This record gives sequence, C-alpha cells and structure tokens, in this order.
Amino acid sequence: MLQEDPGLFIAMISILGLMVGSFLNVVIFRLPEMMRRSWSEQCAELRGEAFEKQSTFNLIFPRSTCPECGHKISVWENIPIISYLALRGRCAQCHAQIPLRYPIVEAVTALLSAAVAWHFGYTLVTGGVLIFVWALIVLAVIDLNTQLLPDDITLPLLWLGLLINLNNVFTDTQSSIIGAAAGYLSLWLVYWCFKLLTGKEGMGYGDFKLLSAIGAWLGWGMLPLVIVFSSLVGAFVGIGLIIAAKQNKNIPIPFGPYLVGGALIALFWGEELTDSYLGLF
Repeated sequence: MLQEDPGLFIAMISILGLMVGSFLNVVIFRLPEMMRRSWSEQCAELRGEAFEKQSTFNLIFPRSTCPECGHKISVWENIPIISYLALRGRCAQCHAQIPLRYPIVEAVTALLSAAVAWHFGYTLVTGGVLIFVWALIVLAVIDLNTQLLPDDITLPLLWLGLLINLNNVFTDTQSSIIGAAAGYLSLWLVYWCFKLLTGKEGMGYGDFKLLSAIGAWLGWGMLPLVIVFSSLVGAFVGIGLIIAAKQNKNIPIPFGPYLVGGALIALFWGEELTDSYLGLF
C-alpha cells in the first residue's frame, strides 16, 4: 500500500522523523556531557587521583528532567512540537523557558525525512539515507553548541558508508573508499598549511572525520561540491557575524554545520549540479 501511495509513505516517514527528532534532541544534549564525564574520569586516572563514581548517565538513563527545577518530563510533555506549543515553550512546573532548539530539531528532522522519502521513494535506499541525514543533523547541532564532532557518530557513520557502498548503493566501492581517504586528507592538508602559515589551528580533527564520512557515503566525485558550498556559506556567515554582530574575528566558528549543508545539497542535487556545471564546457 505504501509503495502504491507515495503521499501516504511520505506522511508516515514525516511522523517517524518527528519521533526520531525528539530522540535526536536527547543525543544532542546528553552525548557531549557523556564525553565530558569520560574525559574527567580519564584525566583523574592519568593523574593518579581518586575519582568518585558518578550516577548512571547515558542516552537512556536517567529520565529526562527540567534542568532548572528537576521536574521529570511526563509522556504528554514529550510529544514532538505539540507539547512545546501546548506548554507555550515553558516548563510545566517552574515555567522556565524551554530552548527553541527542541521543536526546531524535531521540525527539521521531519522535513528532511519527508524530503528523503519523496526523493528516493519506497526503497531500501531510503532507510540508509535517513540514517545518514539523522546523523548529520545531530553532528551539526552538537558542533554549533559545543564545537565538537563526536567520534561516537563520525566514525560509525564513516564505516557504515563504506559498508553500504559495497553494493554500489550511492556510488561504487572504489569511489567510496577514495572519497573517505580524500575527504580526510583534503582538510588535513588545509589544516597544516594554515597552521604552518599562521601558527594557528584553523579547524578541528572532527571536521576531517566528518568530510571523510561524507566521502564514504557519496563518493569522491561529490567532495568538490561539498567543499565549495560549505566554504562559501561558511565564509559569508562568518563575515556577516563579524560585521553585523561585531564578533571577534579570533573567535572560532564551527565548520561542521556548513559541511552538513554541503553534504545535503550534494545528496539531493549533486548529480544535477555537476551535470549542469560540466554542461557549460
């Protein structure tokens, strides 16, 4: 039935995207804190210091609570978008402001999921693309918030891209392997050239791994498109922030969200844009 009715399939994937978006908010909030706790424990161990065992904190436990008053979030308070609107963006207990990021992530996840269902149709490929897109959303928001691109997401995403393309799903195996290597090495070279010229670090190693994962999924042929679009948008946004907000030019701007934007453009319109460009010549 879903195969015969594309509209119903897109609607169901949109609803799935809303529910997944709610979980992505959990990952976005908790994963950086999980990393911080792990780093603190490792540092204490290296210094030979006693480290007090902390309570369980992962993607499942403990139950979600309001960070201001500790109010435990009930099921009805956790319905994607609807709960935020019903609560008028405030905690039901202490009326503290709920960050707008939560409904935005849910809405964006639903919209991008619907776009994937519409573009790729009722196929197994759609399942793989959804995983790719959901991971990119998490990485973009975490990088915006913390300037971190966790290995817990980038590395599995890299290996999954290589495995999926063993069957030539998005590109052939050779292109996927070259894309993974070229994605990492291209930004690695930029990093070291910039550091040798200025003595400063222009980007983090997480950016290398993210572009490597994108190359593994989409193939090396899409990397120039991803790099061009991400660099252009990043440059315009960075200049705009410096001019409009009078931001210190030495304050680092996360590059991950722009790589994600470039990857999404390449995913949906990469072949058309490449063909149009080549057609000019």
